[in-house]
Amino acid sequence: MQFRRKRRTQVDIGLIPMIDVLLVLLFFFMVATTFRHHSELKINLPEAQGSDATEQGKTINLYVDAKGTYALAGEDNQFHELVNQNLDGLKAALEQTAGESRLLPFIISADGKAPHQAVVSALDIANQLGFHHITFAINRPEK
Repeated sequence: MQFRRKRRTQVDIGLIPMIDVLLVLLFFFMVATTFRHHSELKINLPEAQGSDATEQGKTINLYVDAKGTYALAGEDNQFHELVNQNLDGLKAALEQTAGESRLLPFIISADGKAPHQAVVSALDIANQLGFHHITFAINRPEK
C-alpha cells in the first residue's frame, strides 16, 4: 500500500501590499498627531528671559487664550476645550484630569493678552487642588 502525499500549494504572502498599507497608516498617524495641540486656541505667549524648565515626560497643561477661554491637556496629552468656562467647571475638570497625580508639573500657557483675572484664577485653583510644581510657558525673545 503506497500512500502518495498530495502536493501542497505554496502559500505566498505578498509583502509589498502589506508595506503599502503600513506606510499609509504611518503617514496618517504622523499627520494626525501634528494637529492635535493648539488647533483651536490661538495663543501668543508673552516674551521673557528665564531659565529652561527641566524636561519631564508627563505634564498637565492649562491654556488660556486672549478671551480668557480655558483648555486643558492632561497627562495623557488629550486636548479638551472646557465648555463650562466658570471657575467651578475649571476646578472640576482639573480634578478629573489630574486624578491623584498632584506631583506632575502644572504648566499654564496664557496668551500675552489674556485677562489677568483668568490667569490668576487658574493659578488659585491649581494651588487649591494641591499642585506644587506650577510654571508658566513663555517665548524667549530673539537676539
